[in-house]
Amino acid sequence: MKINNILIVILALFIPFIILMGGIRLIMNPKFAELEYDRASFPADPYGMETRERKQWSNYAIRYLTNNEPIEYLGKLQTFQGEKIFTESELSHMLDVKKVVQRSLIAWYVIIGLSVASLIWFMVMGQWKAIRQALHAGGWVTLGLIGALLVFLVVRFDALFEQFHRLFFAEGTWIFEESSTLIRLFPFVFWRDAFALVMVFTFVVALLLVIVTFRRKQKPAV
Repeated sequence: MKINNILIVILALFIPFIILMGGIRLIMNPKFAELEYDRASFPADPYGMETRERKQWSNYAIRYLTNNEPIEYLGKLQTFQGEKIFTESELSHMLDVKKVVQRSLIAWYVIIGLSVASLIWFMVMGQWKAIRQALHAGGWVTLGLIGALLVFLVVRFDALFEQFHRLFFAEGTWIFEESSTLIRLFPFVFWRDAFALVMVFTFVVALLLVIVTFRRKQKPAV
């Protein structure tokens, strides 16, 4: 059926986004930041912020991105000396980031729902071959995407990082001084490690998908 062929293509194109967003959601967790700070090779804060403080404030920043709290959730944070943890420009950027994150998560949920609906359709119609084809093709598409992204990670991650911000945020709103809290909590190496982990997760899941759905040739009957 023509509708089945269309659904196979759509599902194959949905799979990379589903897996990639799964990896992103996995690291969008305060525990990942804590593990980073505890690494012996992770750079210390040049302005003296202790690991304990980094964990405390990053916990708030990361949780803010996925909760339903207003920006005051971060804006009210201050030190014992009464100094604000985040400046107005940092709070504005975090608000922008939250919008991007939550819109991406909504798109993720919708695409997962559509994909599940497609799989149910194939099951009801008894099109098990179509399911295998869609998942197998989606795995290969994901591997191709990851291959391209890994080249950027190794060669020009800084350029990829900059283009990502230019795509989603207004010019100048995402550039901060080295002394800003956001940079001190989430230095460049943090984002490099996060990106690498997402890529590895996506690669492994896609590879398993390709292997599991590989069609083995039937041995001829003796």
